[in-house]
Amino acid sequence: MTRNALLAPVLWGAISGALLMGCSPVQDLFSKASPAKPAPYAVSPSTASWTTPPPGYLKTGMNLDGAVIVGPPPTPDSPRGKADRATFKATRKLAGTPAWDQAIADADLSGAHGFKSFSCAAGVNIGPEATPVLANLLLRMTDDAATLYQPAKAVFQRKRPPVGNKKPICVPREKWIETDGSYPSGHGLIGWSWALVISEVAPDHASAVLARGRAFGDSRIVCGVHYQSDIEAGRYLGSALVSRLHQDPAFQSDLEKAKAEVAASKATGAPTGCGA
Repeated sequence: MTRNALLAPVLWGAISGALLMGCSPVQDLFSKASPAKPAPYAVSPSTASWTTPPPGYLKTGMNLDGAVIVGPPPTPDSPRGKADRATFKATRKLAGTPAWDQAIADADLSGAHGFKSFSCAAGVNIGPEATPVLANLLLRMTDDAATLYQPAKAVFQRKRPPVGNKKPICVPREKWIETDGSYPSGHGLIGWSWALVISEVAPDHASAVLARGRAFGDSRIVCGVHYQSDIEAGRYLGSALVSRLHQDPAFQSDLEKAKAEVAASKATGAPTGCGA
């Protein structure tokens, strides 16, 4: 099983954890980088503890072809392909900076990290205790996401940026880096689709939530395990997934319940530990 095939169960094991605050857009990171310092690796998929996530809403009725939606990745010699490689090379300079630390936090879906950063962005506690319906809804979405991006990865089989070089990345260089396709990005899809849904249930913080979803994908560029075009393709699929989910009666029902949950959760106070 590939690393991306494990994203949904890993997230299920992380639902009571904490993520750091969102990072800046990739193009703004260099001006905000601090002097390099050692940073710990994220928890390895080989050492994570997983439980089974809830099944997706669309297991038997996705009716979406991810490969058709996003089209092929840019060719290496195209202007966009060259720009992808240039961005990978430039962002290696971020190793050890706050942006790098954020990329590690966003990469680790297995232990201490889960819904905290989205809670901070939404200004409301999100998780299995405060909002169990919303938490379950988001986790079901990760299962749906896998059925959309995994077939597209298999079609295109794009090599990840660190393949064939030894430049620093924010996670250990495990087997999945060599075998799991880079395009489209599952992280990009999940982060953006979560943000779209959370912005619906917390519309007064929609801009911050959507920025967090964008930053979640950008972290994979900083980490060095995805090209920018991978992330953008993932976001296209995230939008397609959420559009399709809105046609599903079970999702619609859970979404309405989640809106009520979030309204009730606001009465318990704002999330803590969110920084400035």
